[in-house]
Amino acid sequence: MKSKNKLLTIMLIILVSITLVGVVALLIVMQLNKPDESDSKPTIDEIIESSVDIPEITTNLAANKFIRISLKVQTDSKEAAEELTKRDFQVKNIVITELSEMTPEDLNGKDGKELFETALKTKIDELMDDGKIKQVYITSYIIQ
Repeated sequence: MKSKNKLLTIMLIILVSITLVGVVALLIVMQLNKPDESDSKPTIDEIIESSVDIPEITTNLAANKFIRISLKVQTDSKEAAEELTKRDFQVKNIVITELSEMTPEDLNGKDGKELFETALKTKIDELMDDGKIKQVYITSYIIQ
């Protein structure tokens, strides 16, 4: 009789342990799959509010051609956009400096433009004290 009770007790302990492990695993999986608020996509109004227009810049390229380009720079907050607005002269300098080393062929196609946008994003982001640069968009572009 005593061995039957001992066996039943051991079985109950094992069953409760397995149940607890299952519940803990379920909670962990649910917590990891919960959408994070920082990953939520901003609305178009939030994007516009946190973006800065860089007016048209005309400058020489490396191959004795010139480019006329306009940009929009998206930041991660309204405060960062305000800082970037104050730093517009530095942003223009970065754009002109980057373009002075490029040829029209460097800007050809989707890949060329994406490389240019990525380079600008990295360089402009280094300027920022508050906030980060999320994206640089080319809004107008002519090479002559």
